[in-house]
Amino acid sequence: MKLNPSFSLRAVVMAAGVLLSAGAHAALFEDSDARRAILDLRERVERQGEEIQNFQRSLLEQQNQFEALRTETARLRGEKEELTQELRRAKEQSQGVDERLKKFEPSTVKVDGVEFVAEPSETKAYEEALGLFRKGDFVAATTAFNDFIKRYPKSGYGVPSLFWLGNAQYANRGYTNAIANFNTLLSKAPNHLRAADALLSVANCQLELKDIKAARKTLADVVKTYPHTEAAAAATERLAKLK
Repeated sequence: MKLNPSFSLRAVVMAAGVLLSAGAHAALFEDSDARRAILDLRERVERQGEEIQNFQRSLLEQQNQFEALRTETARLRGEKEELTQELRRAKEQSQGVDERLKKFEPSTVKVDGVEFVAEPSETKAYEEALGLFRKGDFVAATTAFNDFIKRYPKSGYGVPSLFWLGNAQYANRGYTNAIANFNTLLSKAPNHLRAADALLSVANCQLELKDIKAARKTLADVVKTYPHTEAAAAATERLAKLK
């Protein structure tokens, strides 16, 4: 069978057209999918970009909050330190006030085994007078103890002051005045720690005044009234020498 040349050409052209049409359709389909994929990718990138920006903003806000918190913590720490310093200063001032007040407040003291309450001025005056006696300045000590007894007639330091006054007068050879002050001590506090020594000192003053009879009687009184004391032992020895 012999084909018509024109028919064959048309068939080839048509077949080619079909093939070209199919290829074009396939190319168009592929371009559309690629474009859609690109758009989807772009959308994901944009969404991720927005998420990154949101994360960055959130991070920045947290950083700002952290900075604000650190600033507030520093401020509170500073306030705490300032309050601590103020409390320390207030405590030091309070202690200073208390110490100054104590200088003017009465306090309990103990002298020769006797406790009593004394004003700071009393204690100071007594210690100053006793300091003069210990230095051997018996004239100044006599004046100081006389002044103390006149200034503080009811002081708990009164009896010790009489004892040291009598001893200062004895050292200055003021035997008569010394006897008077020792006897005053004995009349006020016959059971005082210094009483036996005071009575022995009376006997010593009487011996210095050459009143042997009175001295012998006083020494006997020391032994009788205050036995088992060092004063009684000394009185016994002196009595033996007077016989």
